[in-house]
Amino acid sequence: MKIDAHQHFWIYNPVEYAWMKEDMDLLKRNFLPPDLEPLLLEHGFSGSIAVQARQTEQETKFLLELAKKFPIIKGIVGWVDLRSPDLENSLKKLIRNKIIKGIRHVIHDEPDPDFMLGKEFLRGIETLQNYDLAYDILIKPQHLTNTIKLVGMFPDLPFVVDHIAKPNIKDHIMFPWKVLIRKLAGYQNVFCKVSGLVTEANRTNWQEEDFYPYLDVLFNAFGVDRIMIGSDWPVCTVAGSYGEVMNIVKKYIQDFDVNDQRKILGGNCAQFYRIDDNI
Repeated sequence: MKIDAHQHFWIYNPVEYAWMKEDMDLLKRNFLPPDLEPLLLEHGFSGSIAVQARQTEQETKFLLELAKKFPIIKGIVGWVDLRSPDLENSLKKLIRNKIIKGIRHVIHDEPDPDFMLGKEFLRGIETLQNYDLAYDILIKPQHLTNTIKLVGMFPDLPFVVDHIAKPNIKDHIMFPWKVLIRKLAGYQNVFCKVSGLVTEANRTNWQEEDFYPYLDVLFNAFGVDRIMIGSDWPVCTVAGSYGEVMNIVKKYIQDFDVNDQRKILGGNCAQFYRIDDNI
């Protein structure tokens, strides 16, 4: 089973999707499972992980309703207020839906650089451990030092880094991302999504070779057992088509052992998010 480990759905309105700036006009419309399904099938994927795009509990409910109608959705990474005193009750309700696999918070947009080390947030992360849920880490390179501290506190919780922590690919900057991502990979409970590459590059003039130095670092650090492919569709479409984006990784791993390719293209994702092959 090949799985796209990271994509989004939405019914667009300018208030709830204010993060879509002027250079993202292409995204300012509805994107729903019938739009994604032919792309998945064309490129050999049987389904995807739908990841939250709004920081509201209504977002999670929206994704749950889509999952009831569209079997291409193999898992959901939703949102819940991890700092809420009522977190336990919220999580108890959520896990009644087996398709909820993880939680995510848009950490890189928080004005406090130490947000993830706040007492209430840490309490929330600790609570996740009791509910068999993973945590998606959405950060930029400047958050990696604190992320290393965070994952070290919770060695039994599965973490996955979204979009390889968004290094500055456009300007070919490797440091300090290169050093810190290697250190983060030293924690065996941390996986990495190779996603969101093209939006961190020169969006109108990137070449596949631009990404190879970053992929070299990732595969040397995480190995083939803790990396999963993700499109970041439809956000990726501001810089490339679905096929172009997925082919970056597919071409990079084309000479890998066949079993290793299967892990990267779906097996690792299924393991991390506890997805049944029969779904």
